[in-house]
Amino acid sequence: MLALGKLLELTLAGHEPSAKIQLTPEGTRLRWLAEGALEVTPPVTCDNGQDLLLSAGIHGNETAPIELLERLLQGIARSQLKPCARILFLFGNPEAMRRGERYIEQDINRLFNGRHDQHTGNEALRACELEHLAANFFNKPERSRLHYDLHTAIRGSKIEQFALYPFQEGRARSLRELARLNAAGIEAVLLHNKSSITFSAYTYTQLGAEAFTLELGKARPFGQNQQVNLDLLEQQLRALIEEREEIAETSLDGLTLFAVSREVIKHSDAFTLHLPNEVENFSELPVGYLLAEDLSDTRWVVDQPGTRIIFPNPKVKNGLRAGILIVPAEDVQLA
Repeated sequence: MLALGKLLELTLAGHEPSAKIQLTPEGTRLRWLAEGALEVTPPVTCDNGQDLLLSAGIHGNETAPIELLERLLQGIARSQLKPCARILFLFGNPEAMRRGERYIEQDINRLFNGRHDQHTGNEALRACELEHLAANFFNKPERSRLHYDLHTAIRGSKIEQFALYPFQEGRARSLRELARLNAAGIEAVLLHNKSSITFSAYTYTQLGAEAFTLELGKARPFGQNQQVNLDLLEQQLRALIEEREEIAETSLDGLTLFAVSREVIKHSDAFTLHLPNEVENFSELPVGYLLAEDLSDTRWVVDQPGTRIIFPNPKVKNGLRAGILIVPAEDVQLA
């Protein structure tokens, strides 16, 4: 196996490889760009015009997606997986990965779309570097651009594998991409209704990629992900990389679409979230339920039937999102 196929090992050890470029016998090029960043370029005769960004480890303790990317990259380095697409593999927060922590000082996934300019520290610098790496990768015209940012969640979920689809004014969601997610085992997609500061929102709005945050189960340490079944996603990614997909482009059977009803923003240390600590993502809340309170008599009361909660977290910093209220999506514009 080519040494650059051991990107995870290099990243966890904090080592920079001496050889920055390696070729497989078939002519696929592996190029080390920066810590946790490796570009794969297929031979010109095999290139199908697809640029695929695969990122994981934006939160360092979300290891199942990191292990998935390692398997894909090692398959390429062993010539067992023969790409027809350009691929950029990114491990987002190397220091947090090494420590087994979600983040060190700041949540990197709240530092994109210019937000890192308002902060200092290594994670703000890393968010800036990730934007530059993505922008340089997606700089070739007339190519298809796709970004999957892979995560696992802090808590359990009634719908275990789901995606978040960023928002851009006037831009329709892609039926083909939703069908592709459906084929990969994604059970639900949350359609955002305003711009965001996540990595996938940056590549979607600023770089013109189709981009998704994928939540793939519950976060566990390295080597303890036996309960996180990523078989369908891995099969779909392998087929996408080798250009042998077989998906029903108009079939969304079994895929549920949700829309954001409201975001719950923590404004002060007085914020109180009226939910059990063990509440699961996608738990349904009854109309009239007092969900949260904050200063100045700020209250969040459930006012729509079918409302569910995702990402409840009262421990976030003031000014950040402490939960999202979602409802079944209606009249979705697809292209």
